[in-house]
Amino acid sequence: MTTTAPGRTVFDAVESEVRSYCRAWPVVFDRAEGSRIHDEQGRTYLDFFAGAGSLNYGHNNPVLKRALLDYIGRNGITHALDMSTTAKRAFLETFHSAVLEPRGLPYKVMFPGPTGTNAVEAALKLARKAKGREAVVSFTNAFHGMSLGSLAVTGNAFKRAGAGIPLVHTTPMPFDNYLNGRVPDFLWFERLLEDQGSGFNHPAAVIVETVQGEGGVNVARAEWLRGLADLCRRRDMLLIVDDVQMGCGRTGGFFSFEEAGIVPDIVTVSKSISGYGLPMALCLFKPELDLWEPGEHNGTFRGNNPAFVTATAALETYWRDGALREHTLVNGGRIERSLRELCAEHGRLGATYRGRGLVWGLEFTHKERAAAVCRKAFEHGLLIETSGPQDEVVKLLPPLTVTASELDEGLGILARAVRDTA
Repeated sequence: MTTTAPGRTVFDAVESEVRSYCRAWPVVFDRAEGSRIHDEQGRTYLDFFAGAGSLNYGHNNPVLKRALLDYIGRNGITHALDMSTTAKRAFLETFHSAVLEPRGLPYKVMFPGPTGTNAVEAALKLARKAKGREAVVSFTNAFHGMSLGSLAVTGNAFKRAGAGIPLVHTTPMPFDNYLNGRVPDFLWFERLLEDQGSGFNHPAAVIVETVQGEGGVNVARAEWLRGLADLCRRRDMLLIVDDVQMGCGRTGGFFSFEEAGIVPDIVTVSKSISGYGLPMALCLFKPELDLWEPGEHNGTFRGNNPAFVTATAALETYWRDGALREHTLVNGGRIERSLRELCAEHGRLGATYRGRGLVWGLEFTHKERAAAVCRKAFEHGLLIETSGPQDEVVKLLPPLTVTASELDEGLGILARAVRDTA
């Protein structure tokens, strides 16, 4: 029989020290619905974290839950690897008709392992296979996952150090506005490509987030993204957009690159694609890139049928019309106005804000203030996290289904937390 020493929880005694979110929110959560989550003591918190973007439609969305319960209740297939199932067929048909076809996107759909980093690994492998070249360009402050290939194109020094081996065959370039507008876009990139003495291996691909969530809510301008797409086309490089966190409506459109009017060669999607927090990931690519041999890239859990069921319900409920997109943009405007007023009220703190849709960041001159604001917000009943290479940005990531009153409540708590730490 195993016992836990007095004053220690089973989490302290048994679980690894690698755990992190539970340190910021030191309670035991028990249940949740919509934009709210409850701990085992009965206290309620407004959730502006949304499973790091995995719960765009809120906790236990009733429409998705009903579809899942019905499927399980009739003994629907749970595990099938990449075998054909009715659940997979329904998802593919709905994804094509509700998402791809209306946007004129020609993508083939690949199911890698069920996480975002699995999708990124598949994208990098496919790009290298298609071009026959090893090098990949990423961007400063990027985050693409925690497996070795994804870490190689991630900028965060702390996370990269955990690899334990050299992370090779990648080169970072400045993200939009990294040099504060002092240098024309892609000047350095173009120069390296054209100079035979630069020592720069011609890349197979470029991977980019349109909004760097973990990197500090850094928003790329539409014209910068168009310039990047043009550069990739001219220089025979594939463009990979990592939409793991910013896809599925987070910035307004289903894909975050829609506003820029570009069509990436490869797109990675995960987090909220299942709609219910169930593990699921997609790697999308143009048909001419479908160069895989059968079984060349696989994974035991690439066929998560319960996730197909909830994903289909989410697409049918929210993506047959533009209502959710408009709701997201309207609420994004509410956040922007609130953050503008907050920064004006606390001008001496040097606070700045940035974002798109329903992802926003609030940064302070004194970097440690962001963590203090998040701690105080938790005390007042709001879950928010920090982001950025030094955890210097307060990150807002509410569910897309958040109501106006919930949004105002959360923004009010944020304002109170800023005042309490000023």
